[in-house]
Amino acid sequence: MEPALRNRLTFGPMMIAALSLLLWLDEAIEKWTQNWHWFTQTTGESIPHGLQGVGLIILLLIVAPIATTEIAILFTAERVRPYRLITTIGSSVLAIHAFLTQFESFRVIAASTMAFIIVFVMIGAALRRAWDRSTQDAIVRMAGTVLATLYLGGLGWFIMAIRVKQSHRFSGSTFMVLMILFVVKATDIGAYFGGRALGRHKLIPWLSPGKTWEGLVCGVLFSGLVGSIMSPKLPGHMGMHPWKGFVFGVVIGAIGQVGDLLESLMKRDAEVKDSGRLVPGFGGVLDIIDSPLFASPFAYLLFSLFARIHY
Repeated sequence: MEPALRNRLTFGPMMIAALSLLLWLDEAIEKWTQNWHWFTQTTGESIPHGLQGVGLIILLLIVAPIATTEIAILFTAERVRPYRLITTIGSSVLAIHAFLTQFESFRVIAASTMAFIIVFVMIGAALRRAWDRSTQDAIVRMAGTVLATLYLGGLGWFIMAIRVKQSHRFSGSTFMVLMILFVVKATDIGAYFGGRALGRHKLIPWLSPGKTWEGLVCGVLFSGLVGSIMSPKLPGHMGMHPWKGFVFGVVIGAIGQVGDLLESLMKRDAEVKDSGRLVPGFGGVLDIIDSPLFASPFAYLLFSLFARIHY
Protein backbone atom coordinates (compact mmCIF):
# COMPACT_ATOMS: atom_id res chain seq x y z
CA MET A 1 0.00 0.00 0.00
CA GLU A 2 1.27 3.46 -0.90
CA PRO A 3 2.44 5.50 2.15
CA ALA A 4 0.16 8.42 1.24
CA LEU A 5 -2.89 6.14 1.02
CA ARG A 6 -1.93 4.41 4.27
CA ASN A 7 -1.67 7.77 6.05
CA ARG A 8 -5.04 8.82 4.66
CA LEU A 9 -6.65 5.61 5.90
CA THR A 10 -5.03 6.15 9.31
CA PHE A 11 -5.62 9.83 9.92
CA GLY A 12 -8.88 10.13 7.96
CA PRO A 13 -10.94 8.14 10.50
CA MET A 14 -9.29 10.07 13.34
CA MET A 15 -10.41 13.38 11.84
CA ILE A 16 -13.89 11.98 11.20
CA ALA A 17 -14.09 10.89 14.85
CA ALA A 18 -13.01 14.34 16.10
CA LEU A 19 -15.49 16.07 13.79
CA SER A 20 -18.26 13.71 14.84
CA LEU A 21 -17.57 14.48 18.50
CA LEU A 22 -17.79 18.24 17.92
CA LEU A 23 -20.99 17.93 15.89
CA TRP A 24 -22.48 15.63 18.54
CA LEU A 25 -21.64 18.29 21.12
CA ASP A 26 -23.25 20.84 18.83
CA GLU A 27 -26.51 18.88 18.64
CA ALA A 28 -26.45 18.06 22.34
CA ILE A 29 -26.08 21.69 23.41
CA GLU A 30 -28.95 22.65 21.11
CA LYS A 31 -31.21 20.10 22.81
CA TRP A 32 -30.05 21.03 26.32
CA THR A 33 -30.76 24.71 25.76
CA GLN A 34 -34.19 24.46 24.16
CA ASN A 35 -36.49 26.92 25.92
CA TRP A 36 -33.59 27.87 28.19
CA HIS A 37 -35.45 30.04 30.71
CA TRP A 38 -32.30 31.42 32.36
CA PHE A 39 -31.01 32.71 29.05
CA THR A 40 -34.39 34.17 28.12
CA GLN A 41 -34.79 35.94 31.46
CA THR A 42 -31.24 37.33 31.39
CA THR A 43 -31.11 38.58 27.79
CA GLY A 44 -34.76 38.82 26.82
CA GLU A 45 -33.86 36.65 23.81
CA SER A 46 -36.06 33.65 23.07
CA ILE A 47 -34.24 30.59 21.68
CA PRO A 48 -36.97 28.02 20.98
CA HIS A 49 -34.60 25.99 18.80
CA GLY A 50 -31.83 25.94 21.40
CA LEU A 51 -28.36 27.40 21.17
CA GLN A 52 -27.00 26.26 17.82
CA GLY A 53 -23.56 25.94 16.31
CA VAL A 54 -21.46 25.76 19.50
CA GLY A 55 -19.43 22.75 18.33
CA LEU A 56 -18.97 24.23 14.87
CA ILE A 57 -17.83 27.63 16.17
CA ILE A 58 -15.27 25.86 18.38
CA LEU A 59 -13.96 24.03 15.31
CA LEU A 60 -13.75 27.21 13.23
CA LEU A 61 -11.96 29.12 15.98
CA ILE A 62 -9.41 26.30 16.31
CA VAL A 63 -8.83 26.12 12.57
CA ALA A 64 -8.56 29.90 11.98
CA PRO A 65 -5.00 30.54 13.29
CA ILE A 66 -3.61 27.38 11.66
CA ALA A 67 -5.20 28.13 8.29
CA THR A 68 -4.07 31.76 8.53
CA THR A 69 -0.46 30.66 8.97
CA GLU A 70 -0.69 28.34 5.97
CA ILE A 71 -2.32 30.88 3.66
CA ALA A 72 0.22 33.51 4.74
CA ILE A 73 3.03 31.16 3.69
CA LEU A 74 1.40 30.66 0.27
CA PHE A 75 0.92 34.41 -0.22
CA THR A 76 4.50 35.17 0.83
CA ALA A 77 5.77 33.46 -2.32
CA GLU A 78 4.61 36.54 -4.22
CA ARG A 79 5.68 38.95 -1.46
CA VAL A 80 2.06 39.34 -0.36
CA ARG A 81 2.37 39.02 3.39
CA PRO A 82 -0.92 39.41 5.27
CA TYR A 83 -0.75 40.35 8.92
CA ARG A 84 -1.46 37.01 10.55
CA LEU A 85 -2.87 38.29 13.84
CA ILE A 86 -5.27 40.68 12.11
CA THR A 87 -6.32 37.96 9.65
CA THR A 88 -6.90 35.47 12.47
CA ILE A 89 -8.96 37.98 14.43
CA GLY A 90 -10.93 39.03 11.34
CA SER A 91 -11.66 35.44 10.27
CA SER A 92 -12.68 34.45 13.79
CA VAL A 93 -14.93 37.49 14.23
CA LEU A 94 -16.66 36.73 10.91
CA ALA A 95 -17.39 33.20 12.14
CA ILE A 96 -18.70 34.60 15.43
CA HIS A 97 -20.81 37.08 13.43
CA ALA A 98 -22.51 34.21 11.61
CA PHE A 99 -23.00 32.39 14.93
CA LEU A 100 -24.73 35.45 16.41
CA THR A 101 -27.19 35.76 13.51
CA GLN A 102 -29.34 33.11 15.22
CA PHE A 103 -30.37 35.82 17.70
CA GLU A 104 -33.13 38.12 16.55
CA SER A 105 -31.70 41.13 18.39
CA PHE A 106 -28.38 40.77 16.54
CA ARG A 107 -29.95 40.33 13.10
CA VAL A 108 -31.07 43.96 13.29
CA ILE A 109 -27.42 45.11 13.16
CA ALA A 110 -25.95 42.14 11.28
CA ALA A 111 -25.42 43.92 7.93
CA SER A 112 -23.76 47.01 9.42
CA THR A 113 -21.62 44.84 11.70
CA MET A 114 -20.44 42.77 8.74
CA ALA A 115 -19.39 45.92 6.87
CA PHE A 116 -17.60 47.21 9.97
CA ILE A 117 -15.61 43.99 10.38
CA ILE A 118 -14.32 44.12 6.80
CA VAL A 119 -13.42 47.81 7.06
CA PHE A 120 -11.82 47.18 10.46
CA VAL A 121 -9.53 44.54 8.92
CA MET A 122 -8.44 46.93 6.17
CA ILE A 123 -7.88 49.85 8.55
CA GLY A 124 -6.18 47.56 11.07
CA ALA A 125 -3.68 46.45 8.42
CA ALA A 126 -3.03 50.07 7.45
CA LEU A 127 -2.45 51.10 11.07
CA ARG A 128 -0.20 48.10 11.60
CA ARG A 129 1.95 49.19 8.66
CA ALA A 130 2.01 52.75 9.94
CA TRP A 131 3.20 51.42 13.30
CA ASP A 132 6.31 50.12 11.51
CA ARG A 133 6.88 53.64 10.13
CA SER A 134 7.15 52.22 6.63
CA THR A 135 5.18 52.93 3.46
CA GLN A 136 6.79 50.18 1.38
CA ASP A 137 4.34 47.41 0.38
CA ALA A 138 1.59 49.07 2.46
CA ILE A 139 -1.08 48.47 -0.20
CA VAL A 140 0.09 44.91 -0.82
CA ARG A 141 -0.03 44.04 2.87
CA MET A 142 -3.45 45.64 3.30
CA ALA A 143 -4.80 43.79 0.26
CA GLY A 144 -3.26 40.51 1.37
CA THR A 145 -4.76 40.82 4.84
CA VAL A 146 -8.25 41.55 3.51
CA LEU A 147 -8.04 38.76 0.91
CA ALA A 148 -6.88 36.17 3.45
CA THR A 149 -9.60 37.24 5.88
CA LEU A 150 -12.35 36.98 3.27
CA TYR A 151 -11.02 33.66 1.94
CA LEU A 152 -11.03 32.04 5.38
CA GLY A 153 -13.59 34.00 7.38
CA GLY A 154 -15.88 35.06 4.55
CA LEU A 155 -16.30 31.55 3.18
CA GLY A 156 -16.41 30.11 6.70
CA TRP A 157 -19.29 32.49 7.45
CA PHE A 158 -21.53 30.52 5.09
CA ILE A 159 -20.80 27.20 6.81
CA MET A 160 -21.83 28.67 10.16
CA ALA A 161 -24.87 30.37 8.61
CA ILE A 162 -26.03 27.05 7.15
CA ARG A 163 -25.89 25.61 10.66
CA VAL A 164 -27.72 28.36 12.57
CA LYS A 165 -30.13 29.99 10.13
CA GLN A 166 -33.78 29.55 11.11
CA SER A 167 -36.76 30.88 9.18
CA HIS A 168 -40.13 29.63 8.00
CA ARG A 169 -38.44 28.19 4.89
CA PHE A 170 -34.91 27.41 6.12
CA SER A 171 -33.95 25.27 9.11
CA GLY A 172 -30.21 24.97 9.61
CA SER A 173 -28.78 21.78 11.12
CA THR A 174 -25.57 19.84 11.61
CA PHE A 175 -26.88 17.31 9.06
CA MET A 176 -26.76 20.00 6.38
CA VAL A 177 -23.11 20.71 7.23
CA LEU A 178 -22.38 16.99 7.13
CA MET A 179 -24.12 16.71 3.76
CA ILE A 180 -21.78 19.34 2.29
CA LEU A 181 -18.73 17.52 3.68
CA PHE A 182 -19.91 14.08 2.52
CA VAL A 183 -20.79 15.31 -0.95
CA VAL A 184 -17.45 17.11 -1.40
CA LYS A 185 -15.41 14.19 -0.10
CA ALA A 186 -17.45 11.75 -2.20
CA THR A 187 -16.25 13.68 -5.23
CA ASP A 188 -12.64 13.22 -4.11
CA ILE A 189 -13.16 9.49 -3.55
CA GLY A 190 -15.00 8.94 -6.83
CA ALA A 191 -12.46 10.99 -8.76
CA TYR A 192 -9.53 9.11 -7.18
CA PHE A 193 -10.74 5.60 -7.89
CA GLY A 194 -12.44 6.52 -11.17
CA GLY A 195 -9.28 8.23 -12.37
CA ARG A 196 -7.10 5.26 -11.44
CA ALA A 197 -9.41 2.84 -13.25
CA LEU A 198 -10.49 4.88 -16.28
CA GLY A 199 -8.32 8.00 -16.40
CA ARG A 200 -6.95 8.70 -19.87
CA HIS A 201 -7.33 12.41 -20.51
CA LYS A 202 -5.66 14.95 -18.23
CA LEU A 203 -7.95 17.63 -16.81
CA ILE A 204 -5.48 20.51 -16.40
CA PRO A 205 -1.99 19.02 -16.72
CA TRP A 206 -0.14 22.28 -16.06
CA LEU A 207 -2.01 22.82 -12.78
CA SER A 208 -2.96 19.42 -11.36
CA PRO A 209 -1.40 16.63 -13.47
CA GLY A 210 -2.99 13.85 -11.40
CA LYS A 211 -6.58 14.84 -12.23
CA THR A 212 -8.38 13.44 -15.29
CA TRP A 213 -11.67 14.18 -17.02
CA GLU A 214 -12.80 10.61 -16.44
CA GLY A 215 -12.01 10.91 -12.74
CA LEU A 216 -13.94 14.20 -12.54
CA VAL A 217 -17.03 12.64 -14.16
CA CYS A 218 -16.89 9.64 -11.81
CA GLY A 219 -16.43 11.98 -8.86
CA VAL A 220 -19.40 14.24 -9.57
CA LEU A 221 -21.65 11.27 -10.38
CA PHE A 222 -20.72 9.66 -7.07
CA SER A 223 -21.30 12.93 -5.22
CA GLY A 224 -24.69 13.17 -6.94
CA LEU A 225 -25.52 9.67 -5.70
CA VAL A 226 -24.50 10.59 -2.15
CA GLY A 227 -26.58 13.78 -2.38
CA SER A 228 -29.66 11.89 -3.58
CA ILE A 229 -29.32 9.40 -0.68
CA MET A 230 -28.86 12.07 2.00
CA SER A 231 -31.35 14.68 0.74
CA PRO A 232 -34.60 12.97 1.87
CA LYS A 233 -33.10 12.62 5.36
CA LEU A 234 -32.65 16.35 5.85
CA PRO A 235 -34.58 17.35 8.97
CA GLY A 236 -37.94 19.07 8.92
CA HIS A 237 -39.14 20.87 5.82
CA MET A 238 -35.57 20.99 4.44
CA GLY A 239 -35.97 17.44 3.16
CA MET A 240 -35.42 17.27 -0.60
CA HIS A 241 -36.66 14.97 -3.32
CA PRO A 242 -33.81 12.69 -4.46
CA TRP A 243 -33.60 14.46 -7.84
CA LYS A 244 -32.84 17.73 -6.06
CA GLY A 245 -30.30 15.93 -3.90
CA PHE A 246 -28.64 14.58 -7.04
CA VAL A 247 -28.43 18.06 -8.57
CA PHE A 248 -27.13 19.42 -5.26
CA GLY A 249 -24.46 16.70 -5.11
CA VAL A 250 -23.31 17.21 -8.70
CA VAL A 251 -23.13 21.01 -8.40
CA ILE A 252 -21.46 21.11 -4.97
CA GLY A 253 -19.10 18.28 -5.88
CA ALA A 254 -17.99 20.08 -9.04
CA ILE A 255 -17.57 23.40 -7.21
CA GLY A 256 -15.57 21.64 -4.52
CA GLN A 257 -13.17 20.49 -7.22
CA VAL A 258 -12.87 24.09 -8.42
CA GLY A 259 -11.94 25.06 -4.87
CA ASP A 260 -9.30 22.34 -4.82
CA LEU A 261 -7.91 23.61 -8.13
CA LEU A 262 -7.89 27.16 -6.80
CA GLU A 263 -5.71 26.11 -3.90
CA SER A 264 -3.51 24.14 -6.33
CA LEU A 265 -3.09 27.38 -8.27
CA MET A 266 -1.84 29.14 -5.14
CA LYS A 267 0.43 26.22 -4.21
CA ARG A 268 1.92 26.13 -7.71
CA ASP A 269 2.61 29.83 -7.46
CA ALA A 270 4.26 29.29 -4.07
CA GLU A 271 6.10 26.22 -5.44
CA VAL A 272 4.96 23.91 -2.64
CA LYS A 273 3.19 20.55 -2.82
CA ASP A 274 1.00 21.00 0.27
CA SER A 275 -0.12 24.02 2.27
CA GLY A 276 1.35 22.42 5.41
CA ARG A 277 2.38 19.19 7.08
CA LEU A 278 0.01 19.07 10.02
CA VAL A 279 -1.84 15.91 8.93
CA PRO A 280 0.29 13.18 7.25
CA GLY A 281 -1.23 12.03 3.98
CA PHE A 282 -3.45 15.11 3.74
CA GLY A 283 -1.03 18.02 4.08
CA GLY A 284 -2.16 21.12 5.90
CA VAL A 285 -5.49 22.37 7.14
CA LEU A 286 -6.09 24.26 3.88
CA ASP A 287 -5.63 21.04 1.92
CA ILE A 288 -8.46 19.52 3.96
CA ILE A 289 -10.92 22.43 4.09
CA ASP A 290 -10.37 24.06 0.68
CA SER A 291 -13.16 22.20 -1.14
CA PRO A 292 -15.95 22.45 1.48
CA LEU A 293 -14.93 26.04 2.24
CA PHE A 294 -15.23 27.10 -1.39
CA ALA A 295 -18.46 25.13 -1.88
CA SER A 296 -20.24 26.53 1.19
CA PRO A 297 -21.66 29.74 -0.40
CA PHE A 298 -23.10 27.72 -3.28
CA ALA A 299 -24.52 25.16 -0.86
CA TYR A 300 -26.16 27.99 1.09
CA LEU A 301 -27.73 29.25 -2.13
CA LEU A 302 -28.94 25.80 -3.25
CA PHE A 303 -30.40 24.98 0.16
CA SER A 304 -32.26 28.29 0.07
CA LEU A 305 -33.55 27.74 -3.47
CA PHE A 306 -34.56 24.10 -3.03
CA ALA A 307 -36.37 24.91 0.21
CA ARG A 308 -38.72 27.00 -1.96
CA ILE A 309 -39.34 24.27 -4.55
CA HIS A 310 -41.86 21.74 -3.29
CA TYR A 311 -41.66 19.02 -5.91
